Amino acid sequence: MLLRDLLKGVEARLLWGEEDTIILGVAMDSRKVKTGDLFVCMEGAHCDGHEFATEALENGARALVICRKDESFIGMLRELCKREGIGCRAVVLAENTRTALARIGAKWYGNPSERLKTIGITGTKGKTTTSYLIKSILENAGRRVGLIGTNEVIIGRKHMHALNTTPESLLLQKYLGEMVDEGADTVVMEVSSQALKLHRTEGIFFDYGIFTNLSPDHISPSEHRDFQEYLECKSQLFRQCEIGLINGDDSYAEKVTAGHTCRIETYGLDHKNQLWADQLQFIMKDGRLGVSFQVKGAMDFQAYLPLPGSFSVYNALAAISICRHFRVRESDIQRSLLAAKVRGRIESVPTGRDYVILIDYAHNPMALGSLLESLKIYHPKRLICLFGCGGDRPVLRRRAMGEISGRLADFTIITDDNPRSEDPAKIREQIKEGVEAVGGEYAVIPGRREAIAYCLSLAQKGDLIVLAGKGHETEQEIGGCFYPMDERKIVRGILQGECIVCGCDC
Repeated sequence: MLLRDLLKGVEARLLWGEEDTIILGVAMDSRKVKTGDLFVCMEGAHCDGHEFATEALENGARALVICRKDESFIGMLRELCKREGIGCRAVVLAENTRTALARIGAKWYGNPSERLKTIGITGTKGKTTTSYLIKSILENAGRRVGLIGTNEVIIGRKHMHALNTTPESLLLQKYLGEMVDEGADTVVMEVSSQALKLHRTEGIFFDYGIFTNLSPDHISPSEHRDFQEYLECKSQLFRQCEIGLINGDDSYAEKVTAGHTCRIETYGLDHKNQLWADQLQFIMKDGRLGVSFQVKGAMDFQAYLPLPGSFSVYNALAAISICRHFRVRESDIQRSLLAAKVRGRIESVPTGRDYVILIDYAHNPMALGSLLESLKIYHPKRLICLFGCGGDRPVLRRRAMGEISGRLADFTIITDDNPRSEDPAKIREQIKEGVEAVGGEYAVIPGRREAIAYCLSLAQKGDLIVLAGKGHETEQEIGGCFYPMDERKIVRGILQGECIVCGCDC
């Protein structure tokens, strides 16, 4: 493809070289540059692609896109490009290399989003569950749906591990292109605030955008400077889609849609919404939790969801709101909801015992509070909550989560999550301060496997046990190392008499 074609619609100008340069590939990682590639110098939170321009040129880059305007850097590139063996034929100065990469990537992969029905979901929580519900309902109705989200990327029968909730723009466009090649007609993706801030979805105009809810989260030097920036990033989706489906009950619904350019529809539990749920009944049966409800407004039918709590109903309503636009039959929606199951999201672990064990990804105050409040509706004999907090993440959430669990759970077990580079003992102590502040009962057990075993040793008939924070994850990160940590396997192993320390039957 010609460089000039890749640059159409990109805010950039040629500093020197030939716009008719033939480009054989596009890269944002200098280590992966091949001869003939266009290398885009991305500015990141921890490193700057401009620092690797030399390596990219030495690896065969035929053209560069930069956004650094200082003359010393540009002069260095000019001299470097004159060296023997350097095949660079063009250098382009862009206003923003992240925006440039997104638009270049879309062109390189043939603008795949234009050949798909695109559904983007944003919000603090509920994105993952909602995406799987939508995928399930639409596939039951005969559509071929790809998925991009926190848990994984699904293309046809291929399931791939996800590094980010929303991939970097170049990889995102590659995935969309592969979906088109596999015959997909629809994609549902989680659109994180970071993705919107960093222009990863630039160049994609969504057919539908969903807003689930909003609460303070991801506020840190490496994510969002404050809640206002977080909110503004979320709101961008509704200037980038045709129809916005909004949780009308959320207190931030009006602010997140301020300045929207899309048509707005609302869902929720309040009758003011265009689609709402009525007559909620919370059911605990055979060691499983669920909720039945009547869908009212734009549709009218009875539904049952084998997931607990009113927040699950909100997720279901978001999915129903979308599928209504695809003219999915009520019977297909009902059947799909009955089969709903999302790994690591209020996931029930079968034990054959007379108590319930749930695994959930709740790793911030809002998510944990919403989860525990929803579970208390089922009136368990005791609500036991096991959790830790991640290292290298906002510190304020630790005490807050401790207070929430201490107030809502009958017993809290404080353990390790992913300490990463931080001291696990310090994290546990900060959580403990929160539990003690509200007078909650608790135990501190550092090793997560040992903590789960202790949980199970406490379990009695009618108890509801929540293992929070890890969710779908199967590894634990401690000091830069990753260790196997699949809570489903741990629970099953402990109940079958395996060794708590090593997981064998010694």
